[in-house]
Amino acid sequence: MLRLCKDYKVIRLKSYCKQPVIYLPRHPLLITLFFILLSTVLHQNATGIKMNRKRFISSLVTAGAALSTSGAWAAVPEITYADTHYKIPPYLKAGDTIGIISPSGYISLADIIPSIQLMQSWGFNVVVGDNTGKKDFIYGGPDEERTADLQQMLDNPQIKAIMCARGGYGLVRIIDRLSFKQFKKHPKWLIGFSDITALHCHINRNFKIATLHSKMCNSFPDDWTKADAMQVATIQSIKQALTGESLTYSSPAVIQNRPGKAEATLAGGNLSLITTLSGTPSDLDTDGKILFVEDTHEYLYNIDRMFWNLKQSGKLSNLAGLIIGGFQLKPDVAGEEFGRTIYDIVTEKITEYDYPVCFDFPVGHQKNNFALRCGIPHTFEVGIGGSTLRSL
Repeated sequence: MLRLCKDYKVIRLKSYCKQPVIYLPRHPLLITLFFILLSTVLHQNATGIKMNRKRFISSLVTAGAALSTSGAWAAVPEITYADTHYKIPPYLKAGDTIGIISPSGYISLADIIPSIQLMQSWGFNVVVGDNTGKKDFIYGGPDEERTADLQQMLDNPQIKAIMCARGGYGLVRIIDRLSFKQFKKHPKWLIGFSDITALHCHINRNFKIATLHSKMCNSFPDDWTKADAMQVATIQSIKQALTGESLTYSSPAVIQNRPGKAEATLAGGNLSLITTLSGTPSDLDTDGKILFVEDTHEYLYNIDRMFWNLKQSGKLSNLAGLIIGGFQLKPDVAGEEFGRTIYDIVTEKITEYDYPVCFDFPVGHQKNNFALRCGIPHTFEVGIGGSTLRSL
């Protein structure tokens, strides 16, 4: 039995019955050739003529060698892993409705008023979930009520985007209770970061629908007229992302950066959540992606442990690129210094790979936390002058 399956680097022809796997680079001529040969086999089978499977595979290899010597391979970009399977929710227009919920930590209704007012000034309608403003110790209400709130927003086709009011902790407690049946039929933008990484990962793994990693309601300034330039730029990037504008971000040169260029789908989020979800139904798929990670309030030794998790689980082995965002670290305990920096920790794990890597990118638990559309193709370039990430 032959099965054709596609990953982001290659077309794989996988033959069972202990036959080898043949990897065909994603060159248009080879793909066309493959289907011509496959069509020939099917035709011959239908007419009673059997082509030997070994001869069929040999034909592919011989043809591949011919293309190689003819220079056709040179047309393949060095690192182009764009995944065309992601669905992009409709971009928002004036009059569309954004829902606000608090599926993780507690936030008061008063604290979300600035975000409501600003999003209304953008021309959007805003509705607040029934459970928002409720408190159950550290949570924004009991698990059952937070689940019901999020479920209602997911199911309502009039809601075109859902902004999480804040992060904290709590989404992993309810993610398995949610039904995404209606969400798959009517995709909408899910917005947030930190603990909301659980949603980004779950949707990435299971539904291949684009999501928005960005600041949330608790980051909107109380008085927009007094906001500094960075606050304005990062909050405005949410609107730009939701309305479909092209997004381009840059970061300065860092000596530990690794130069290179890639074009691939973007994925990532909070490092703690990504590693926590490893091996679960919400495990982030990083294969062929540009991966970005960030974290806060962690000791260096714990960051090291989490990067070992990424490496040992294979999440670093087949990336198109790696973006290291902000890491707000806890200071080492006196007498128990870890002795390595975040740059050392990351570099140690990626020495055997050759994709581009940048540090100190403007994403994370910090003021310069810009909106990133996960599941959207991007170009990523790291050079002498710094790094640039651009949505396509």
